[in-house]
Amino acid sequence: MKQLTKLLFIVILFAACHSAAPDEETATEVEPQTPVTVTTVSNEDLNEFTELNATSSYMDKNVVKASVNGYIRTEATQKGKYVSAGQVLFTLITKEARAIGNSINSLDPSFKFTGITVVKASTSGFISEVNHQKGDYVQEGEQLAVISNTNSFVFLLDVPYELSRTIHNQSTVQLTLPDGEHFAGTISSALPSVDSVSQTERLIIKVKPAHAIPENLIAKVRVLKNSHQHATSLPKEAVLTNETQDEFWIMKLLNDTIAVKVPVKKGMETQGMIEITEPSFSVTDRILLTGNYGLSDTAKVKILHK
Repeated sequence: MKQLTKLLFIVILFAACHSAAPDEETATEVEPQTPVTVTTVSNEDLNEFTELNATSSYMDKNVVKASVNGYIRTEATQKGKYVSAGQVLFTLITKEARAIGNSINSLDPSFKFTGITVVKASTSGFISEVNHQKGDYVQEGEQLAVISNTNSFVFLLDVPYELSRTIHNQSTVQLTLPDGEHFAGTISSALPSVDSVSQTERLIIKVKPAHAIPENLIAKVRVLKNSHQHATSLPKEAVLTNETQDEFWIMKLLNDTIAVKVPVKKGMETQGMIEITEPSFSVTDRILLTGNYGLSDTAKVKILHK
């Protein structure tokens, strides 16, 4: 009996010791900390660009016309071919000469009557249109072909009128072709009209490409829209916003373990940076860069050193 009582006492004592263990663990439980990385504000020049479409075009197109009524005897051109000024493009023979020319020459060979008229290119360029073929009958003044003057090659840029003044203040722009080729262009002038539907103004951009570029090719034009000098800015990842994107804030470190929520007003936004207009920050202020999403005010954090 005494041994049974002693055994029960040991069991109760052992159970009491183990029941106290959870309370001791709860008392020593550590509050979780979110791992974060930090950054600081920078004062740098921010440039905001916008991309517009420009279409290649030949401003000067010379129309080759028939100088007499007659048949096309020879044709020395085709669409897309490059021709030089003074080059023979067509020869025409009148229907009268075609009918009696051989008879006159047979009666008097010294007369050397042909009735052939030569039509030459008045300017250098590419043949963009050919309207008649060998053997066709044409009338005087009728269009035979069209030459696109290579010296008149430009890009036409349609600019929303609200950006007109900004672009007029720039002398050069950068153009990018669909294949990735880049080259500079010079804004020369603007056409004195605005499209009534889109309210865009057409600008003429002169270029000097190293090779021929086809007409009606669409290029991207990078235009400087706005510029701020020595702007206080942060990486985009450091600036948080709500679902409607009408409120913005950052998480700022008070010390090595506590971050607080600070509402901010943003200005210009570039590809990787956001300008902070209010409030003012010092270059020594530490701002959360990663791990900041979803943190509450006065959140516990742990700084990770990269």
